[in-house]
Amino acid sequence: MMKCLLFMNITLTIQNLKSGKVIDIPNYDFRAHKSILPSRKVNPADVIILEGILVFHDHRLRDLMNMKIFVDTDADLRLSRRIRRDTLEKGRDIKAVLDQYSKFVKPAFDDFILPTKKYADIIIPRGGDNHVAIDLIVQHIHTKLGQHQLCKIYPNLNVIHSTFQIRGMHTIIRDAQTSKHDFIFYSDRLIRLVVEQGLGHLPFKEKQVVTPTGSVYTGVDFCKRLCGISVIRSGESMENALRACCKGIKIGKILIHREGDNGQQLIYQNLPKDISNRHVLLLDPILGTGMQASKNCSFCRQHRLQWIYCFLVYVLTFCLGKISSSF
Repeated sequence: MMKCLLFMNITLTIQNLKSGKVIDIPNYDFRAHKSILPSRKVNPADVIILEGILVFHDHRLRDLMNMKIFVDTDADLRLSRRIRRDTLEKGRDIKAVLDQYSKFVKPAFDDFILPTKKYADIIIPRGGDNHVAIDLIVQHIHTKLGQHQLCKIYPNLNVIHSTFQIRGMHTIIRDAQTSKHDFIFYSDRLIRLVVEQGLGHLPFKEKQVVTPTGSVYTGVDFCKRLCGISVIRSGESMENALRACCKGIKIGKILIHREGDNGQQLIYQNLPKDISNRHVLLLDPILGTGMQASKNCSFCRQHRLQWIYCFLVYVLTFCLGKISSSF
């Protein structure tokens, strides 16, 4: 029963991390053999590493893994490491360590850990000394985190196709020698491209018009009911581009303050009164890990934007998967 509850808690913890939630991890005292307070807060990330000798034992936990790695190490080396760790770090005497190893650790490894080796996608011999295997794994993870892979995983994530013009502008704004005037000029160009791309994903209606020559042209009509929501402290830099693309568009503002690792506080909001009837573009040009962006989206849905279809417009950095999964 205890083992079942333990695996259920671990499974729920991994599910919450993959959903972009902050979780509490209990600290374990190896000398007292129990969990102690305070718990440790862990933020979600693009790569989650779950390490443990029994992580392959439960199929529900295995199903949450994108890559399963078994580190195979010589038995003598495992024993020497255990003696060093338990005597120096956990304050145990060597006789107790050897007695525990022969009676419990070694039989448990043969009965419960070694059989799970068959579930591994990758088996690494010689452990951390196998630099070739580690480099291949790192390269594979970098490939999976590539933007085009994310587009396959998250169908609601759209990435502007990179051209030499876009790469050239990125080069200029990232150059430490670029002047303030050039930085602003090329940043505005990039922002305009991103805003145009975001507007292209709005719903359109087919419309027929009569040309000056009297022929009928079948085109589309722009979405009329739009508004922009600018995240204060950075979003204002995107407002001019949005106004240049959408004549007379209404723009609201929000300021969300982060409190600790899992708290959000709405400091200020000034939103259009009829926002519930409009399509919303959330403007924020700064993207670090994506966690703050996900929190902004969640917070907006909780405050009057719950049923609004939001477009998150980002510039200067790549969109990350956790943002896309929050919609």
